[in-house]
Amino acid sequence: MAFQTVFKRYELKYLLTLEQKAMILNAISPYMELDRYGRTAIRNIYFDTDNYRLIRRSIEKPAYKEKLRIRSYGQATPDGTVFVELKKKYESVVYKRRIPLPERDATAWICRRQNCPTSTQISREIDYFIGFYGELKPTVFLSYEREAYFDKGGGDFRVTFDDNILCRQNDVNLCSQIYGEPILPNGKVLMELKCSGGIPLWMTEILSRGRIYKTSFSKYGTAYEKLIFPSKTNQGDFDNGSNF
Repeated sequence: MAFQTVFKRYELKYLLTLEQKAMILNAISPYMELDRYGRTAIRNIYFDTDNYRLIRRSIEKPAYKEKLRIRSYGQATPDGTVFVELKKKYESVVYKRRIPLPERDATAWICRRQNCPTSTQISREIDYFIGFYGELKPTVFLSYEREAYFDKGGGDFRVTFDDNILCRQNDVNLCSQIYGEPILPNGKVLMELKCSGGIPLWMTEILSRGRIYKTSFSKYGTAYEKLIFPSKTNQGDFDNGSNF
């Protein structure tokens, strides 16, 4: 099966109530359709340095930031396909490069136990990324339920709704079950609008009527602030401020 491996787009985020989600679903129904996967459980493992350099830099909201993760759609198996993804953001534009690999090869490659089975421009970018930051470790398991809608007219505009966002630092394995600490406020849903250009006028009008405004929200960043940073502070790891 062929997979898209290169993305360049804007990703706009909104925190919704369940009532707002229902309103938007009703309003977009003439224009958008649920994709063929329906409601999907997405699993991610984020990689970072020992002192969490990548996510701490991202939280500072620089003009340029980047992160590395392995993602599976549904529960992975060692032979099943997962995606190694290098995601960068520069001045509001998101650039994503990804490689589909069997789970065992993806994990072994990023953990530096073997080379990437295929040599491509994207694999070389990821190797350079790892070499630049030094040894990276699997830091967080982060999962969520997603509903994705696509443009009936054939455009690249997409709308996704994520809920039941859970994170944990133990059992960091795409082949494991879903469980962890919730990071969304009760009764909230994360909506993302994804497009290569401007948002369609009809979507802008829906947001305006509902008084729904863009927000800044990072799943890994929220997991760090809610789960990782408090535990490190309690252990005294950051007491001298040398890591900030």
